[in-house]
Amino acid sequence: MATPPPTANRVLAEQALSRAAGAPLLGGNRVDLLIDAQQHFDAWLAAIRAARHRVLLENYIVRDDEVGRAVRDALVERARSGVQVAVIVDWLGCLGQSRSAFWKPLREAGGKVCVFNPPQLGQALGWMSRDHRKQLVVDGTLGFLSGVCISAKWLGDAARKVPPWRDTGLALRGPAVLELEAAFADSWIAAGGSHPIYAPVPEHIEAGSVSLRVIATQPATAGMYRLDQLIAAMARRTLWLTDAYFVGVAPYVQALSAAARDGVDVRLLVPGTSDIPLVAGMSRAGYRPLLKAGIRVFEWNGSMLHAKTAVADGQWARVGSSNLNLASWLNNREIDVAIEDAGFASQLARQYEKDLENATEIVLAPRRYRRGERVRSSEARPPQPKHVGGSSGRAAAGALRIANTMGAALTDRRVLGDTETGAMMGVTLLLTVLAIAAVLWPAVVAWPLAVIAAWFAINTGIRAWRLRRRRAQRLREMRESDE
Repeated sequence: MATPPPTANRVLAEQALSRAAGAPLLGGNRVDLLIDAQQHFDAWLAAIRAARHRVLLENYIVRDDEVGRAVRDALVERARSGVQVAVIVDWLGCLGQSRSAFWKPLREAGGKVCVFNPPQLGQALGWMSRDHRKQLVVDGTLGFLSGVCISAKWLGDAARKVPPWRDTGLALRGPAVLELEAAFADSWIAAGGSHPIYAPVPEHIEAGSVSLRVIATQPATAGMYRLDQLIAAMARRTLWLTDAYFVGVAPYVQALSAAARDGVDVRLLVPGTSDIPLVAGMSRAGYRPLLKAGIRVFEWNGSMLHAKTAVADGQWARVGSSNLNLASWLNNREIDVAIEDAGFASQLARQYEKDLENATEIVLAPRRYRRGERVRSSEARPPQPKHVGGSSGRAAAGALRIANTMGAALTDRRVLGDTETGAMMGVTLLLTVLAIAAVLWPAVVAWPLAVIAAWFAINTGIRAWRLRRRRAQRLREMRESDE
């Protein structure tokens, strides 16, 4: 049966999604859902061991433990067999997780390893931009992307009765795999890779019937942020979100709230435990504006919820590495897939409903002795497992939420909600203590400020010198070409 021509509204929606994401819609793909780390590690190792031409691995964390060594050893074996192996890891993500010596066997076998964005003089705040992607591409025909890092922490700890982390990823075949390779090549150049990645185009790339977009974001591009905002605006019936480090920045909270008030079933599933209790408390304080708008919030009862997914109207789905916070949207290199396929969206929705069976809903309840409402669990929660560590993203999320509130208070560019008084009072107390310390013990405040000023002065001076030298070199080359 011939496919009916797309309607005008469908064409307009596709155009809007392509422009927002900065990524075209690609047909002819096969997508398989991977749940939790064991499925990921088994599939990754099998794919690496079967590689015949090239293996491209990009991951935020590769830890020197049994999982990390198994992946590295598989890469070493392939490199010794003549397979091209290239790896990108993030400097901050791997700090304290694995050292340069960890990759020595791979380099000796002929593989190449790049470390993304180590600290450099001349870039005072350059270290803030991170490569948060988690992807693996094999032979240009099989690709994986996920929220899973290469670490045994994702498997939990049976001896301490810590269950595995909850995470989600994809295995891809079809034209999307070439987009993953292109994203890797871009990161490779950004990480200082000097050799081009050899990537001949396979003869037959269509592998299924799924249409999707590969969204490989870079700092300041905000493609994923624009898409998340657009989906919140376009959802008509349901919008179910899972996120590890959600931060309720005002524009996105307003978009979700508007959808909920318009009758959309908006749900947010987030972790119930954190390795930083103070930040967990601040994150929970951000639930109130969501709950007041009619958004349902659930906390995961397991050890750690690290998945980043969305599913809307049973037609659209997103899986990848991006969290719903400014660090992911504006500061990091991330990679996600937005899928426009009813079959896959239904599968992800069923998994979401299954996840809610191990989650506790958060509700607003009247306060007993004063006006207003408080955030609390809807029912008695089961005992929470001990946390075995996690990403620093939750700390950054709490800091971003406070910065967002204080920015609004200082600039008066938007109306502050009554739910933001807690963050404001906390900052008020901190500034009061700082002011008292500055009066009573000036050196306590002066010395840190002097160190910060010196750091920025050194880095600004080095950058100015480099720019001046580059300009002089260009002028010299221009004179030589004229001669």
